Amino acid sequence: MKSLFPSSVSTKKAFYAAWPICLGYFPVGLALGVLAEQAGISWWAMALMSILVFAGSAQFICVAMIAAGSSLWAIIGTTFIVNLRHVLMSSALAVYLQGVKRTFLALFSYGITDESFAVNMARFRAGDWTRSQALIVNHLANSIWIFATVSGVLVGQFVPPGAFGIDYALIGMFISLLVFQFHNRLHIITGIIAAVIAVLWVQFIPGDSYIIGASVCAATCGYLLHNRRGKHR
Repeated sequence: MKSLFPSSVSTKKAFYAAWPICLGYFPVGLALGVLAEQAGISWWAMALMSILVFAGSAQFICVAMIAAGSSLWAIIGTTFIVNLRHVLMSSALAVYLQGVKRTFLALFSYGITDESFAVNMARFRAGDWTRSQALIVNHLANSIWIFATVSGVLVGQFVPPGAFGIDYALIGMFISLLVFQFHNRLHIITGIIAAVIAVLWVQFIPGDSYIIGASVCAATCGYLLHNRRGKHR
């Protein structure tokens, strides 16, 4: 029980770590809600989507495909492929979650996103982070996301289509996340490899597989370069 109820100091640290995520989620969630309203999605449907899915990129893609009149199976298949990256993130976090109960793992895994993963991994590596603090980060971000997306639907009727650069919101968020991951030359090289592969892939292979394909190929190249550099040293 102790792990589920951290001290007030630990809780404050978790809130301090989570607030930048929440600050970023609110405008992006509003943008998603506005786009959803323009696609004819009601506020309660948006609430269910955010609660059951809780994946910004997949939800943006789903809303865009609904607006385009895509089939149900096309939407399911595309969002499944996009969300496969959660397997990689969960595998990395599993190192720090060994020996915990399945109920905690289920609750924790539900809240994993790109942003919470980046924050929690950085804190875990620093050695001053607990599982309970990571759980707080996940679900505080989750709560803000649900509130923001539903609010976006409610105010979406007052926003003209394409106003305020709403269509660019998710792209801008991921560019910001990418830049903050560039800690050394190897990270920059890996990012460039991913970009080049993604562009070439989308030109010659139909569908959305370029997201997963570029990620796996770039990660493999980065791993090989890292090992090669280690051997030279």
